[in-house]
Amino acid sequence: MAEKDSCASASTCSRGSCEGCPSKAAAEKGVRNTAFLEEPNKNSHIKHVIGVVSGKGGVGKSLVTSSLAGVMARAGYKVGILDADITGPSIPKMFGVHGPATGNDDGTFPEVAEDGTKIMSINLLLDDEESPVVWRGPVIAGVVKQFWTDVQWGDLDYLFVDMPPGTGDVPLTCFQSLPVDGIVIVTSPQELVQMIVKKAYNMADMMHIPVIGLVENYSYIACPDCGKKIQIFGESHVDEVAASLNIPVLGKMPMDRSFATAADAGRIYDVDNTYLAGAKDIIESL
Repeated sequence: MAEKDSCASASTCSRGSCEGCPSKAAAEKGVRNTAFLEEPNKNSHIKHVIGVVSGKGGVGKSLVTSSLAGVMARAGYKVGILDADITGPSIPKMFGVHGPATGNDDGTFPEVAEDGTKIMSINLLLDDEESPVVWRGPVIAGVVKQFWTDVQWGDLDYLFVDMPPGTGDVPLTCFQSLPVDGIVIVTSPQELVQMIVKKAYNMADMMHIPVIGLVENYSYIACPDCGKKIQIFGESHVDEVAASLNIPVLGKMPMDRSFATAADAGRIYDVDNTYLAGAKDIIESL
């Protein structure tokens, strides 16, 4: 079924429907398919959209998302976070914001954290924040689109999209429906991640979305007595993976109790994540 090899809608198209398909035509030209882009809310004026992805769960993607938003906010930019991890939302808790979100005839307003970060998440729309979201993929994808079309983001320099792990419905929806300028891939030190990172990288490449760089989380833990760096997940391979893909390493984050303490307190914005300071210049160059 060669027709589907480079098709962004491969999971839903058939051999016959590939002919004339916008995804197939764009792939053949080596350009991004913009046929499925959704219009933003009329009261949203967003300069750059950056996706934060991971090939697998449990690597601290939401922490990296909030940290990157913090880096840019400290630099004086207006930032927001679209929490696209519908079944596992954590951004509102980390920023200390709660619903219910309000709105008017023009759409829903994002909640605003104490540091000015604008946030939209499914948890801001639920009656009970602890209620599970037991929805199928198409419904979840539809909600993510609505976070773009129905939310009045106002003026933002950077909107960071915290995506669920993997290469399924939601990342595909974000890549097709939102004008993503680039993605940051979050990983951990194990050699296994070489394969996982490349899956995320190859998906972005298929969709013709630039990869801004890699962030390695759980790089080490510093001994509180002597300061020695202990690599509890083994030797890092992120530099060689990044070199093989010709993309930069934006930072290596250790296991740091201050991150967890601030997140649990709903004040993740209090943490100045200097480990990602080098990401600012690269993001500014978009």
